[in-house]
Amino acid sequence: MPAFVLEIGTEELPSRFLLSAEKELSVRFPAALEEAGLAFADCTFCSTPRRLALHISRLAESAAIREDMIIGPSLKAAYDMGGRPTRAAEGFARAQNVTLAEAFTIETEKGEYVAVRKSAGGEKALDILASLCPAVISDLAFPKRMRWGSGNFSFARPMRWILALLGNRLVPFVVGRLSSGVFTYGHRVHGSGPFPVNDAAEYFAVMEQQCGVVAQRADRYRIIKEQGNILAEAKQGVVLWKESLLDEVQGLCEHPVPILGSFDSVYLNVPREVLLTSMESHQKSFGMESENGRLLPYFLTVLNITPQDIGIVKKGWERVLRARLEDARFFWETDLAAGFPSWLNALDSVIFLAPLGSMGDKTRRIESLCSWLADSIQCADSEKEVLREDAMRAGRLSKADLASAMVKEFDTLQGVMGGIYAAHFAESAGVVQAISEQYLPSGPDSPVPASLCGALVSIADKADTLVGCFGLGMIPTGTADPYGLRRASLGIARIALEKGLRFNFSALFSKAMQEYGQREWKILPEQALPRLEEFFALRLKNHFIAVGADALLVEAVLQAGFHDIWAVSARLAALTDFTKRVDYAQSVLTFKRAANVIRKQNQEEGQGLTGCYLSELLVEDAEKALAAELERSEVIFETLWQEDRFSELFSLLGALHPFIDGFFKQVMVMCDDDALRLNRLNLLYSFQERFGRLADFLALQI
Repeated sequence: MPAFVLEIGTEELPSRFLLSAEKELSVRFPAALEEAGLAFADCTFCSTPRRLALHISRLAESAAIREDMIIGPSLKAAYDMGGRPTRAAEGFARAQNVTLAEAFTIETEKGEYVAVRKSAGGEKALDILASLCPAVISDLAFPKRMRWGSGNFSFARPMRWILALLGNRLVPFVVGRLSSGVFTYGHRVHGSGPFPVNDAAEYFAVMEQQCGVVAQRADRYRIIKEQGNILAEAKQGVVLWKESLLDEVQGLCEHPVPILGSFDSVYLNVPREVLLTSMESHQKSFGMESENGRLLPYFLTVLNITPQDIGIVKKGWERVLRARLEDARFFWETDLAAGFPSWLNALDSVIFLAPLGSMGDKTRRIESLCSWLADSIQCADSEKEVLREDAMRAGRLSKADLASAMVKEFDTLQGVMGGIYAAHFAESAGVVQAISEQYLPSGPDSPVPASLCGALVSIADKADTLVGCFGLGMIPTGTADPYGLRRASLGIARIALEKGLRFNFSALFSKAMQEYGQREWKILPEQALPRLEEFFALRLKNHFIAVGADALLVEAVLQAGFHDIWAVSARLAALTDFTKRVDYAQSVLTFKRAANVIRKQNQEEGQGLTGCYLSELLVEDAEKALAAELERSEVIFETLWQEDRFSELFSLLGALHPFIDGFFKQVMVMCDDDALRLNRLNLLYSFQERFGRLADFLALQI
């Protein structure tokens, strides 16, 4: 079995395109081969800035031959009463290019039918590949595509060559205006080419020996990390590898050569975060620290060339980085001379959202919301007072660093620099940490704030943005969410769940709306807040499903009430455990029966049920027994409810369902006596109202 190689040569592809293109190629091409019936083994997929490639070590020379059975007309339609073939039979044989003598009869679920067997497959691999390759290349998806020249074909970047070989044979095809060939091109300096590839099996050898290219991303990772660590060890340091940057850097080079540069230790007076941001964001370089965690005056960068004089190249990188670090030091010193008072004044001129006022207004609202949140959560009074003061101070200072020179230059450091400046200006430890954590969590995999104070500031900030945007009608639709409202909602939910915070988020949103005062809202608060709650509940539902909860159970728990997020999670866990009990199905069916009777009759009666019933109107033994059990368990239920002992509450439901079953078996609920009928409905309603606080059992499927 010969080897096969397909290489798409392009102008430099963005690093962020490479991995997704590799993954798509690794899915689409093998699937197409399997569909065509071509056996293959050992697929390797590669990408560099100038190429996307796949290599198959062994590929069948032809597709597997298979025998297909093709069913034609029914036996009655194929032959007349005299056994002569009809036009239907003759047409079927002609269409399948066989004689009627080759046909046979098979029995199906619909009766007897005429069928034939035909051999399929066996196409030459060269022919299959010639049609498969251009289709796969044309359909590759990229975040952005472009056209070049006068043609209409588009790709991520202009294609310059295509190598396609099956063994030593060219696979001929055309993509756009480019024909496949047997030549490849290498590194622009270390082996520009073109170089002929005599056999597909030689592809990687040609890449390494003639092209000067490290074709596989795993090899580039290994080279960068191994050589980088060796360089760092020589300086008694450790490279601060950042995986996202490492992935970007390996995608920027075909011929990785790590080098170590240095900078003046005077710049170490600038905060560590600023130095690392300067290196990583602007220079795509990695910082270095000592074994005790102290930042060292060195940086590691990766070249895409082996230079003739590495010293000259290193000096060039050092000169460029020195200019960046000098800017950072200037911003740092400028900011230290300014401080929070001047920044807070400046925030009143920084627009949050035009109709929602300035960033200064936002920090005042966050400050007030932090006070409300601190009063809402459970903790000792002495702790609460400190928490309130720290949270309010952190809320007021939370956006101050947006007016600093440093954050204007390095916007990714917002919040981080705020915490650093707060520590420098002797704010309390709680304030410092809260400011640093205010934007957490930044995504579904990002951690929540570690401190309680930081959690309150983060919640207040997100709630303020949510109610403001909903009031302006800026509600996410489809995939569009320019203000990150889905992320903000999920952030509030995750913080409350992971920190165990007990507060009514509907009250939080109402308080946040009040803080805006009188405004010209596009959607009035009485309409915006219910829409926001519905939006928030959907995010909460998606979160629980994403972490593995059953969708129907989530729906049932949320419909019973979702204003206390922590309690929702606890009820969901208890309901999930309850589903594993042997009496689960019967208990749910019993509740659903009672709920359906109440819903139907409540509508027909034309008056709302209250759950209050009269003991003197209890006639039958079964309804007396049910009433007695409900009264006996009432105090137990409320005690368990107050103590959040939801598993025991579901057990209580299981214990009650025999009394409900007995009630339905022995008592005529819809009797002719109006007083008795209403009393019995109220008895059922008292049961439903109590246990309906746990979950909406009507949402469950049994």
